[in-house]
Amino acid sequence: MSPAPADTDTLAFVESPVQLLNVLEWSHTSARAERPADLTVVVLAPRDPMTRGQLRRMAELAREEGHTVRWEEARGGTAAPLRTIGGLTPLLRRARRVVLGDPFSRYVQLLLGLTRARDLVVVDDGTATMEFIGQLARGERLVRWHRHGAGRGPREVLFAPVAATARRRLTPGPEGSRRRRTVALFSSMPVEAPEGMTVTANDFAWTRSRFGPPRPTRTADIVGTSLVETGVVDTDRYLAAVARLARTHGATRYFAHRRERAGKLHRLATETGLEVVRPDLPLELIARRGPVGRLILSFPSTVVHTLPLALQGTGVQVAVCDIDPAWLTAHASPRAQGFLDDVTGTARDVRRLGPAGHESGV
Repeated sequence: MSPAPADTDTLAFVESPVQLLNVLEWSHTSARAERPADLTVVVLAPRDPMTRGQLRRMAELAREEGHTVRWEEARGGTAAPLRTIGGLTPLLRRARRVVLGDPFSRYVQLLLGLTRARDLVVVDDGTATMEFIGQLARGERLVRWHRHGAGRGPREVLFAPVAATARRRLTPGPEGSRRRRTVALFSSMPVEAPEGMTVTANDFAWTRSRFGPPRPTRTADIVGTSLVETGVVDTDRYLAAVARLARTHGATRYFAHRRERAGKLHRLATETGLEVVRPDLPLELIARRGPVGRLILSFPSTVVHTLPLALQGTGVQVAVCDIDPAWLTAHASPRAQGFLDDVTGTARDVRRLGPAGHESGV
């Protein structure tokens, strides 16, 4: 929408509302340590209507913070990728620093191969950051945790050289090299970065300064997840678990994940009596703005790490419900249970609930 200036200092690529939120958090934090960056945010717009709506609201907030936003219809037809890449190449050549939110994205991996920037920053794309850091440290190819098996189809084979280049770009260069490449991570996740990668903690300072504090209600809220949509958890098992949580903890609202299907949400509302809420912003901002339940219930997801930070000092508690292995579908990745357990087990300042919704002894 707004053209980037010719002397772009920092170029950020985002494909989701949470990525854009974390770019704003990174900018806020880095501005306290150095001069404010001339930041251009490039939105590689997805097709999903809910995601697009939240991204447009986040883009408004980014402009209010003084940043330039460039909206790219990156998936708007067969010619869109070539048109998008052609238009972004001059910006990539000039940018001193590139910030990215999804190192697993093929779009981002392709763009990484075109940049001359020696300063790369990875901001959180939720819990996927944990898997990214682990794979990078082990020298593995970048594969999303919920993908089933390790097979490689024809498209993966064709794209392999691009993915390998991106992985090399995301690996910090050796100390003392003449043109050393630096890679930094800005994260609220509990990760141990590979040697040479600097890590800055995201404590959601911008969110806390911009919104709230919220007014806690006397009831509980449940946070939705896309584990059914990604083929990890069985639909019936998931709906039964949500119903148990609602009964046990007196929940009245269900904050839907932006990827949850309308049919599933209609069934959920009918079977549980919960009010289904479609947020227009990432949940960290919705909760901080309030009103919000005195207790927020979630399954293993990003929010069990981010909400305690965003709601620090408000008295709101966050609880995470374990995933029973019996809930997993036959199509779930062999890594799914271990990854979900790790997401839950590493969460700080949360209550731990068993699959039945009661306090866990873990």
